[in-house]
Amino acid sequence: MHGATGTHSIISPADGRVVAVRPLADRAAIDRALDRAVVAQRLWRGVTLAERMAISARFVDAFAASGEAIAAELTAQMGRPIGQTPGEIRGFADRGRAMIALAEEALTPVRPEPIAGFERFVRREPLGVVYVIGAWNYPYLITVNSVVPALLAGNAVVLKQAPQTLLCAERFAEAFAEAGLPEGVFQYLHMSNENAEAVIGDRRVDFIAFTGSVATGHRVVQAASHRFAGVGLELGGKDPAYVRRDADLDHAVANLVDGAFFNSGQSCCAIERIYVDAAIHDAFVERFAALTRQYRLGNPLDAETTLGPLVDARAADFVRGQIAEATARGARALIDEKAFAASVPGTPYLAPQVLIGVDHEMDVMRRESFGPVVGIMKVASDREALALMNDSPYGLTASLWTQDVEAARSLGDAIDTGTVFMNRCDYLDPLLAWVGAKESGRGCTLSRIGFEHLTRPKSFHLRTAA
Repeated sequence: MHGATGTHSIISPADGRVVAVRPLADRAAIDRALDRAVVAQRLWRGVTLAERMAISARFVDAFAASGEAIAAELTAQMGRPIGQTPGEIRGFADRGRAMIALAEEALTPVRPEPIAGFERFVRREPLGVVYVIGAWNYPYLITVNSVVPALLAGNAVVLKQAPQTLLCAERFAEAFAEAGLPEGVFQYLHMSNENAEAVIGDRRVDFIAFTGSVATGHRVVQAASHRFAGVGLELGGKDPAYVRRDADLDHAVANLVDGAFFNSGQSCCAIERIYVDAAIHDAFVERFAALTRQYRLGNPLDAETTLGPLVDARAADFVRGQIAEATARGARALIDEKAFAASVPGTPYLAPQVLIGVDHEMDVMRRESFGPVVGIMKVASDREALALMNDSPYGLTASLWTQDVEAARSLGDAIDTGTVFMNRCDYLDPLLAWVGAKESGRGCTLSRIGFEHLTRPKSFHLRTAA
């Protein structure tokens, strides 16, 4: 491999300052890293599962011990309010420990009914080198979903973290070193997009775990298409909520406001469109808008801030464009942007917005926003709500707000999505499979099923008697 070196500067969306500057690996450095990963994996796969679990547990503990500093650094990199970033560190530790607890069950050989004279079993074999391409919006929570189970299964990992949050990859490496992980089993590479894409097609990489946009997901698949490496994709969403007339209104409002605007809406499973039964629509909208107006938009390093900037000005301008297009088509904006003094065009700071009078001809109800805006539509029936929820190219999560469990099950069966929630949203349970339907991705992370995508089955059929 050959290629030019360079550097990347992390620019904080909070104040435009340079958080850090890092050199980018050239092709020769990438080549050496992949060679190390192949050699290290051959040894690592021979380490007992018990020892892999012990090292992984020490890694989680080491990471959590530095949680306060890591959280502050994360706020500086991507702009989430300082009061909220510690939650990602806690979630990271919870998920890591959950994966460790699942490993023995998930990786134990499967043995069919005994037959005299034969020993038969199916063993889960590591794939080899797993290339993890992380995302900036939840750089620890997302990445842990692939890194820890991959290592537990006996793979080596090469991590390419998103440019906005390069320092997160270094924190992984520090914690693994403290945990005693053998050299070369986990590595990170800061790379240009060109070199990162070249690694996807490298024969030494056996699986690619990518989290990001649908457009980039298509590029990942294309880059891997000339060979048979596995590809896992966690892509975008336009996640819907349906509030039925029997819903607990206060509970639904509080949770859906948070689901729409936490992390400034920069979550693949954020609530981006809401359908409300006509009987409670007006009351819901009134309470939803009132609660939204209570957010404090400002510098994320300020402890009083509850809504931080978007990742950059371009992302904020995209959402502004969606709002402008919707209002030009007849939608009504319920939040006065002027009430949020920090919301300034051309900057990453954008006020939250609630739109009514929307329809599916508007971009804001069809295309992922990834920002603090949500459209609310009135519906007359379960049937109408279901049709609108499924009227999307995405299918990551959907939430139902009702006190009727059977209705939730029935509607959930008919929604084309990876996860169905009832009376909650924007949440990942590490014991449940995290999957996407349609353009929201393919493959699976979390739960014992997630281990199946980071291993391959190998059957043993041993005749023990003549």
